[in-house]
Amino acid sequence: MDHLADLSLFLRVLDAGSISAAARRSGLSVAVASQRLKRLERQLGVRLFHRTTRRLEPSSEGAWLAERGRASIETIEALADSLRQAASDVRGTLRVSASASFGRLHLAPLLPRFLAQHPRLALDVDFSDQIVDLITTGTDVAIRIGALQNSSLVARRLATDRRVLCASPDYLRRRGTPLAPADLTQHDCLLLRGGPAPKGLWRLSDGKGGHVAVRVQGRIESNLGDALREAALAGMGISQHSTWHVCEDLRSGRLALVLPDHPPPDAAIHALTPQRRKPARVRAFIDFMAARFGTNPPWEHP
Repeated sequence: MDHLADLSLFLRVLDAGSISAAARRSGLSVAVASQRLKRLERQLGVRLFHRTTRRLEPSSEGAWLAERGRASIETIEALADSLRQAASDVRGTLRVSASASFGRLHLAPLLPRFLAQHPRLALDVDFSDQIVDLITTGTDVAIRIGALQNSSLVARRLATDRRVLCASPDYLRRRGTPLAPADLTQHDCLLLRGGPAPKGLWRLSDGKGGHVAVRVQGRIESNLGDALREAALAGMGISQHSTWHVCEDLRSGRLALVLPDHPPPDAAIHALTPQRRKPARVRAFIDFMAARFGTNPPWEHP
């Protein structure tokens, strides 16, 4: 880009007839403008101007460069201006990745409102539980839940991921309600495979500011939270879920809280981007979601 800036300065000097006039138009000092012209001449290995006491005249090489290069330089400058404008405007295609369940329940309902605010924007949304590589897939922003792995990605916290134990009222009538974490060893528990903790080891609050680990077991395990939710609704056992996943079931009474004074530790919901300097479309999307989730997300409303 130094070459382009120096060539643009050369053309402005040629048009203005003096370094001082071109420097003023470019917001440069005369000394800096002169140094940049000399640098350009050194790089090209030719003299671009014949300097007189009254005016700068182009050399034959300078005239040839101006004639052949002006159109190309103006095209590149116009392209750079367009890119800068695009970076500051909310337009283009925004590529978003999120988990299937969270995307379906809480992102998808908000997307029409977000697009209505930005009519020049298009969305390409991937709702999948597979963790995608943002850089190789060209994804602009990923919504991820839970502990973050160390990486070069830039994270912004959107909301707390509060987790609870729950079961259907029918299951609790048949098997009884646990009163302490240790009671879970006598119950059917629905196990998530592939989570951050070892399978069958549930870490819960001890009610005193610390945590206790309980070894649980059950007849059903899955890598899909939706499958465990369906099993819990069917009365198959006690499940561990994020409140965003089962909020409607808890409100309707289809599921009931178990050991509410001994919940699993909270996690977080983050927006991840591959770069710190975000295009306007990415900033707009993250700000929009942060404003709607924030400290009191809709799934936590009574």
